Amino acid sequence: MPNSLLRVSRQIHLYCGLLIAPSLLFFAFTGTLQMLSLHESAGTYTPPAWVASLAQLHKNATLKVSKRPDAVAGKPANVPAAVQPRPGSPAAPAASGPPQPGRAPVTLQAKQKAHLPLKIFFIAVALGLFVSTLSGIYMAYMYSRRSWVVTGWLLAGVVVPLLLTRF
Repeated sequence: MPNSLLRVSRQIHLYCGLLIAPSLLFFAFTGTLQMLSLHESAGTYTPPAWVASLAQLHKNATLKVSKRPDAVAGKPANVPAAVQPRPGSPAAPAASGPPQPGRAPVTLQAKQKAHLPLKIFFIAVALGLFVSTLSGIYMAYMYSRRSWVVTGWLLAGVVVPLLLTRF
């Protein structure tokens, strides 16, 4: 009984792992792009469209990248006009002119330096997840007698999410 239970649990682990492996690779890659702030515009940097689309899919499960008109106009997003600070108040953003003392403009370089040790750790985690997932796929092919089943589960892990993005 224990041997058959172990065999069944290993098969379930194999097929579940193959099904989610493409998503793990996707999230490790796009999470790294976001950790490096490559999906956000800052200063003169504008992210490539494919990076913005992948970040949108990672964060919001949709490929549609939307520009929020209220954020573009300088107002905070999703804040009613009654709650927004009045012009000239300390909480109001400066309309024009030089930046206020103590408030440096946020640049991509400043964002990348913030929390650098933690970012390095998370990038290492993403790299480890990427390598571990690829080695798991390799082992699935090496130790499986039916490579077509392995390929089928991997393809299902790619095709199912692609089909679900249409809804």
